[in-house]
Amino acid sequence: MQHADKYTRQFFAAPPTPMKWTQKTYVDHAPQWCSVDLRDGNQALVIPMNLSEKLEFFAELVRIGFKEIEIGFPAASETEYDFCRALIEQNLIPDDVTIQVLTQSREHIIEKTFEALRGCKQAIVHLYNSTSRAQREQVFRKSKAEIMEIAVTGAKLCKEYREKYEGCFRFEYSPESFTGTEPEFALEVCNAVLDVWQPSQNDKVIINLPVTVQLSMPHVYANQVEYLSENLKYRDSVILSLHPHNDRGCAVADTEMGLLAGAERVEGTLFGNGERTGNVDIITLALNMYSQGVEPNLDLSDIPALSELYSRITRMEIYERQPYSGKLVFAAFSGSHQDAIAKGMKWRREQHDPHWSVPYLPLDPTDIGREYDSDVIRINSQSGKGGIGYILETRFGYNLPKRMRERVGYLVKSISDHKHKELLPDEVYAIFREHYVDITAPLNLTAVHFVQHNGIEATIDIEFNGETASATNSGNGRLDAVSNAVRSYTGLDFIINSYTEHALEVGSSSKAVSYVEIIGGQGESFWGTGIDNDIITSSIKAFVSAVNNLLKALNAQV
Repeated sequence: MQHADKYTRQFFAAPPTPMKWTQKTYVDHAPQWCSVDLRDGNQALVIPMNLSEKLEFFAELVRIGFKEIEIGFPAASETEYDFCRALIEQNLIPDDVTIQVLTQSREHIIEKTFEALRGCKQAIVHLYNSTSRAQREQVFRKSKAEIMEIAVTGAKLCKEYREKYEGCFRFEYSPESFTGTEPEFALEVCNAVLDVWQPSQNDKVIINLPVTVQLSMPHVYANQVEYLSENLKYRDSVILSLHPHNDRGCAVADTEMGLLAGAERVEGTLFGNGERTGNVDIITLALNMYSQGVEPNLDLSDIPALSELYSRITRMEIYERQPYSGKLVFAAFSGSHQDAIAKGMKWRREQHDPHWSVPYLPLDPTDIGREYDSDVIRINSQSGKGGIGYILETRFGYNLPKRMRERVGYLVKSISDHKHKELLPDEVYAIFREHYVDITAPLNLTAVHFVQHNGIEATIDIEFNGETASATNSGNGRLDAVSNAVRSYTGLDFIINSYTEHALEVGSSSKAVSYVEIIGGQGESFWGTGIDNDIITSSIKAFVSAVNNLLKALNAQV
């Protein structure tokens, strides 16, 4: 990087302000949301939406809860105009929703815009012109006075045409490229527009401060916003709005700081679609508030379904690590992360804690339509015993003993490592079943009978090494008697080290699952699991599975 000296700071710091926004720690209430997906978002698509796609997207924005939706630039194209007319003529705009349309400060465009709104009950007419020094000098080659005249002329025309059409039409003005405009000049232009429109409590005007191109750190923008908020005329009749883009990757920070600095409204898009690096992502903003205990007034309870609709209509992919929305944002592959999440979830259940504080998860994934077992705990070679055990317990009902959980974890991680792939929950379960559950080869017990004699006496019918036989032995319990009978017949050297059982509640509450650990003559531990309607039978199946794992290890050594 050898040419940094050709770049100069293109932003203009605001005159000193009280910076009252720095004393606030979070955005404590939702702003007025305005979706610009159908205009700013649509114009950034490789293949813009057709009419039917726009109608479907509009319906989804209404369902989510947007009360203001910028639907397009009706004078710009036939599709834009037809979409506006379709919404009005088909009565698709709910009474509590206001559509917004964009217009340049040119009479034929303003006239076409109002014509497109004919018959609309209520709408926002959004007037804009660029005010930045770069645009003034390089694009328009006009003075500040000439640029201000463009804005004032447009404001007058909007007011004139409003008188010609029935309906409740409100006004919005944007000094485009606000972040590249001297704040004093931006204030002068906005106040001149307000003088034309004469806003009141019953006819409020929106002043929108776009980060058309992100040029500075977020606190600079916040100071610019505060400067205008403190110095705009008719302030109690003005709704101060933000429209950040994401060129420096700071659109969310710009918006949150701008709201602290006095703004009341936000224009943005779902998932941050928009020109270049995109607009501010309203989903991220809303869920940031939600995770701080603030109701965002948008229904984002099914992000997967919303993502599917968005990708299908826009033909855009959502980055896997995009905050809240990406497929991997709640995923924990790391063993230590999985263990902390699993323990946090267990603690929350035990404590009946109504507040969310689970490690590594900023909000409850189920609140936005995600699932713990498939979205949070993800299994690969980096995973730990806690995560694998969590999958087996929460998805399939197996609460493995601690030592067995570790053994199964190493096995699953090894298989993932050798396959060089993530293992899905069903694959983890299949591995567990194959290696530990109801294993009947090379040794199997086809029948077991008990009598009370010298404690408990067990007679087993056994299949081993291709032969069938019976064996009898006694013990201080049924499982001990079976174990002694197997040991005496086979000559194997082992002892039962642990036994646990519980009801298998997933799939059938009538079944029991047992876990048996045996220790071989070399001191190695072998585990088995058994499932049956009868608890004694399930324990015997678990024991047989453990013996077979011992036999497999011995055969591998030969």
